Amino acid sequence: MIDDAPDRSLPPIRPKDAATLLVIRRDGPVPRVLMGRRVGGHAFMPDKWVFPGGRIHPSDFRVPVARGLGEETAGALARTCTIERARALAATAIRETFEETGLIVGQRGEGQVSKSSEWGEFVGAGYLPDLAPLEFVARAITPPLRTRRFDARFFTVGAEHLVSLEPGAGSGELDEIAWFDWEAAGGLDLPSITRAILGEVALRESERGRAIPYHRFDRGKHRLLAV
Repeated sequence: MIDDAPDRSLPPIRPKDAATLLVIRRDGPVPRVLMGRRVGGHAFMPDKWVFPGGRIHPSDFRVPVARGLGEETAGALARTCTIERARALAATAIRETFEETGLIVGQRGEGQVSKSSEWGEFVGAGYLPDLAPLEFVARAITPPLRTRRFDARFFTVGAEHLVSLEPGAGSGELDEIAWFDWEAAGGLDLPSITRAILGEVALRESERGRAIPYHRFDRGKHRLLAV
């Protein structure tokens, strides 16, 4: 998100809303987080290790859910957008995780989505997304003068809320998917914003109630604010 070099020939690009999900396992001696390596040759951050995520789609506003956002998460997100968009962003994080890793954050349930919907396979498997266990932990906007810009909200969810712990084939956007403890994850080839969020979430494991960081750029300078 921050690692691409600026291109001063580009016209102003408005950031697109996006969401990212950090899935955390706490069933071992130390926490582990799910990460995937982007396919080499990809136009956006090839070969980098990232958390599952992507941009919002209209269907994320309409998909039926098993449970809505928790009160604390909804309140924090509402400081950045409408509650309808907050709900859709949480759904985006779950959908993108499913598309890229095959992992389902959901509960058994029936819902109606169109055959062409991005949610067709998820709902068709007999599940509805469960927004309740997601926690909002960070926001970051891609710097100006990039070919792609995102206004990304980062969420965490405990792996106990997954239907299965075994990643599937996914969409092919990631060529390797694995669980890493904080130290091992920090040793990977990470985009700078991914490294910053990783460090923040690691701190939140032992320091609950931390302010939610907001990374943005003004006049070419990085600013770290609180949501």
